[in-house]
Amino acid sequence: MNDLARDIDACCRLSGTFTLRSGQVAHEYFDKYLFESDPVLLGRVADEMVRLIPEGTELLGGLELGGVPIATAVSARTGLPALFVRKQAKEYGTCKLAEGPAVAGRRVTLIEDVITTGGAVRDATKALREAGAIVEHVVCAIDRSPGDDNPLTDVGLQIYPVLTKAQLDEARAAAQ
Repeated sequence: MNDLARDIDACCRLSGTFTLRSGQVAHEYFDKYLFESDPVLLGRVADEMVRLIPEGTELLGGLELGGVPIATAVSARTGLPALFVRKQAKEYGTCKLAEGPAVAGRRVTLIEDVITTGGAVRDATKALREAGAIVEHVVCAIDRSPGDDNPLTDVGLQIYPVLTKAQLDEARAAAQ
């Protein structure tokens, strides 16, 4: 895991001033598209995620946009069907929020790239539950939420991260 943390950190950590989805301003940003577009790194992250998928999962819900390639890679490794969850339902065609198999009555484990405050995961959870899905878990590549606080306890989600910001910071310090 130390090697993966080192490689993800070297590939994805950017310095500067960045406004996050939550509106927070950060001076470091993990550009997840840099590892998601690298087939070797994406494969390594997906391999680690496979070990974190809770028993009983029926569908892997990849959140638009960053969770989609990860969910696809994990789906290919596990044989579990992938579901692609939009930020909002499209206004044409099928007008679906979630593309793929029906979700009603099924256990969906969400797949996300980076969690800070959990806003996108929270929104997707609420929408999927309204559609009848059972959503209790999210597996993410990077959990950069502060400390040991789970920002998704308010919606009853357990987070299973491949890497935490603390692990990435340790990898950065070890490399210097």
